[in-house]
Parts: sequence; structure tokens; C-alpha cells
Amino acid sequence: MAALNDEQVMLRDMAREWADNELPTTAFRKMRDAAPATGFDPEAWSTIGQMGWAGIVIPEAFGGSEFGYLSLGLVVEQLGRNLAASPLSSTTAAASAIVMGTSDKAKRDWLARLASAEAVATLAIDEGGLHSGKIAASVSGGKLSGTKKFVAEGDGADVFVVAATDGLYLVAKGEGVTVTSREMADNRSHADVAFAEAPAEKLGGTDLTQAIVDRATAVITAEMLGMADSAFNQTLDYLKQRVQFGQVLSTFQALQHRMAKMKTELELMRSVVEGALEAIDSGRSDIDQAVSLAKAVANDTLRLVSREMVQLHGGVGMTDEFDAGLYLKRAAVLETMWGTASYHRDRFARLNGY
Repeated sequence: MAALNDEQVMLRDMAREWADNELPTTAFRKMRDAAPATGFDPEAWSTIGQMGWAGIVIPEAFGGSEFGYLSLGLVVEQLGRNLAASPLSSTTAAASAIVMGTSDKAKRDWLARLASAEAVATLAIDEGGLHSGKIAASVSGGKLSGTKKFVAEGDGADVFVVAATDGLYLVAKGEGVTVTSREMADNRSHADVAFAEAPAEKLGGTDLTQAIVDRATAVITAEMLGMADSAFNQTLDYLKQRVQFGQVLSTFQALQHRMAKMKTELELMRSVVEGALEAIDSGRSDIDQAVSLAKAVANDTLRLVSREMVQLHGGVGMTDEFDAGLYLKRAAVLETMWGTASYHRDRFARLNGY
């Protein structure tokens, strides 16, 4: 577990309190039923900007705080606990590409707007159903062409960080960009985005592409940690009050064993997720390994906890009245985003020479 400083503790606690008060799971249900075109609540997003969370990884010169990825992960974790629909993760990952990129124009045009949540950005990397790293999109004469699949927060994005064969490019929504919404099980914004000779500003080469994907992956694992922690605690609370055969369910030893296993896996998950975020902040040489380890463990743990949440709630766990199904559906989507557990285990092995 990471050793947090006083500012990070305050940030975590503030994010937890705000998420519980303003974006509980009931707010997600309200958003799901209203089905806004953007896939999130603009008012909540504006508030996130006012609190400075959208600028956590953006330099102070552009309106951010440059507080680091561990701090960002603390906020994302708290939002993940309540399944909050927010473009924070996608926007900060895209902002990182601009910060680390070589285009001063992109920095001037977009970073301040992203830090204040005036605009939404996202990554458009993958071209198939699973993350594979294979890219076909290309750029000729400053115009980018290609199609990207399952772009998170693509419906409400104002600008896209797009992977082409030779690196990352910045493409604003508008000329040459067609966004088609895709309905997914988690009721969040996902879109297919087609680029047809769209004006593009180069940010960097293929090394930048992988660095940004690693950062986006690490941030996603923080959301998964929040979800797994909340799912575990909700299940534990249910077992403590549900009576069956004249006894409270939490008194059954078999169920205690299952909860103990989940708690153990959760502690391991927290360790590797926070370890990956700390590796990015410290600029370690093994960021890629730390991220793949975190994503593999996060996938396995969230899969376990979300499925146990449904099973241990019994028949009601399958109904929409309870939140168990909401966690299960979001978990299924996040497991495939930026690579499955098997993908990252293979990658970790390759990085270690196996």
C-alpha cells in the first residue's frame, strides 16, 4: 500500500465524500435512464474541473496542479466505487499525451481547456474488439485516415488523441471526423470513430503511443480497484444482515472463507495498482512491467469480486433493483479495455525475457 502524504489523504477523503454525496449509484441509474448524448452529466464534469481534478497531471503553467498519477488514481478510485460516469480518466490520459508530446501548439490550444473541464478529450487507439497494439491508421500531408473502435467517452469528446502507424496525433472533432455511438453492457459512452483525411497535429512517435497506453491502463486499474472495494463491502454488509435458515449468512463458515479470499486478493490488487501509479510518478524504467502486472491482477480480482457479489446476493443479485449487476457489467467492459489478463501476463513475460 502506498504511503500517502497529507495532501493526498485530504484529496482522497474529499473525493470520497463528494462522490458519495453527488455521484452515488443512484446518479448513475438516473444518467443511464436519461441516456444523454455525451454519456455523462455535464454539470458534474464542470464541478470536477472547478475542484482541479481534471488538471491533476497537467502542469501549473497550463492551469493544472501536476499532482501526479497516484493522486489521480485516488480520485478515480473514489469515483469508481460508485460507478460514476465521468470522462476524467479518458481526458487525463489524453492530456498526458499532449503534455508529453512535442507540439507546443497543442499545449497552448488544449491543456488549459482540459484542466478546467471546459473540454473533453479521449484516446482513439484500438482498431479491433481487443487491445492488440496493431495500428493501420495513417497520415499523409497532415491528414489522418482510419477507423478506431470502442473509443471510451467518444460521444462527448471535443478532441481525440489518435494512434497512427508512426505515432500519436491530435485531431479535433469536426472536419473529417465521424462518431457513431455503440451501445455496451455498462451503459457508458463508447463510440466508433472514423477519420477521413482529418486535420492532424503530430504529438510524438510510437514510443509515446505505448507510454500513453500504459498511463491510461494504470488509471483504469484505479477505477477497477474502487469498484472491487465497493462490491466487496456491499456484499459483506448484505451477508451481515441477511437471515437464512434462522441464521445470519455471515455466520456460515463457507461464506466466511469466500469473503476472506476476496479480501486477500483485494489487498494484493491495491498493492500492484498503487505500485504502477507510483512507478509512473517516479519515472522508473519498469513502468511497462508494473502496469501489466497491475492490469492482470486487477482483471482477475474484479472478475472474482463482481461475480461473487452477484452469487452471494442470491436471486436478488440478478435483479436491477440491486447494484450487483451494474458492477458485473462495468467489470466485463473494463476487463477488455487496454488488454485482458492473458494479454498482460504474456506481455509481462515477454518484458522479462520469457
